[in-house]
Amino acid sequence: MSKRDPYEVLGVGRSASADDIKKAYRKMAIKYHPDKNPGDAVAEEKFKDAASAYEILSDPDKKAKYDRFGHNAPGGFGGGGFGGGMNMEDIFSQFGDIFGGHFGGGFAGFGQQRGRTVKGSNLRVRIKLTLEEIAHGAEKKIKVTKLVRGKGSEYGNCSSCGGTGQVRRVQSTFLGQMQTVTTCPTCGGIGQTVSKRAPGSDEHGLVREEVVVPIRIPAGVEEGMQLNISGMGNEAPAGGVPGDLLVVIEEEAHKELKRDGTTLHHEAYINLVDAALGASIEVPLVSGKAKVKIEPGTQSGTTMRLRGKGLPSINHHGTGDLLVHVMVWTPTDLSKEEKATLEKLRTSAGFQPRPTAKDKGFFEKVKEMFGH
Repeated sequence: MSKRDPYEVLGVGRSASADDIKKAYRKMAIKYHPDKNPGDAVAEEKFKDAASAYEILSDPDKKAKYDRFGHNAPGGFGGGGFGGGMNMEDIFSQFGDIFGGHFGGGFAGFGQQRGRTVKGSNLRVRIKLTLEEIAHGAEKKIKVTKLVRGKGSEYGNCSSCGGTGQVRRVQSTFLGQMQTVTTCPTCGGIGQTVSKRAPGSDEHGLVREEVVVPIRIPAGVEEGMQLNISGMGNEAPAGGVPGDLLVVIEEEAHKELKRDGTTLHHEAYINLVDAALGASIEVPLVSGKAKVKIEPGTQSGTTMRLRGKGLPSINHHGTGDLLVHVMVWTPTDLSKEEKATLEKLRTSAGFQPRPTAKDKGFFEKVKEMFGH
């Protein structure tokens, strides 16, 4: 499947509510359902596209990530992902609860023959990264306390619904017999219950356990960005689908470099002599250092650009630059000899301030503004 805009697939706007999105998906799924279009490959593809689009837009985290990054979101969307080749079993298991048993025998595949698939809750953790780790990417192992199936917990079909997740009731009325289908109150529509609980487990047969999760941090991530590790959240009861692990990025401040997107900034302080005569100085990089030439007569506030010495783009759009801002440092604690030397230079021609071409341009604009 192509990576189409999920909003376009479902025919909704970006401001559509969760209910509007659900209605739009339900309408498309009914229209292109395989049972209504037997042997129609085009209808099947549209059916899968709709399910993939709904998978993103129905999940607040995935929807927010798509709205910000589109299909190039870091970490992907987990599961099938949009355009990820979802099969019919994926769709029936993930979205069957939308349809329930409301369509009669013709749509039995959507929940009348199976229980509702539940998903475990997501977990959110924060991870701190150095600027070097952000620049090159990193492999991390983090400890997470989450719900897992207890050793010894066993599940079986619900005795009330026989594993379908639904209860049918037949009532006699003056119009004849009428059948109603409702969610099973015993298992909550899952279709399974805990037949044997492991020691120390909860009512769902789950226990809290600390596990080590390996994660890969792509280069170029930013403060506040959220990575989605599919299936590494809390496990679901009765063998459902595990939740996701959401990793929130925090940046550790660098002592000498400041970040602005993919651009890095550094303030290089030099003395008056180096500014006047020129010099060679070292400036810090993300990894290592670089030598920079200070031209004779360099003014305070001059900016030099080191191309490609910044940070990589998360979307693989190249690497930013390092901007070196030269600041001339004025001494405050001089000896008598140093003061005497500077006094000799105070009135010399070379030490008389002269506005640069840039300064002259500024003064001309000021004069125009005030009519002088």
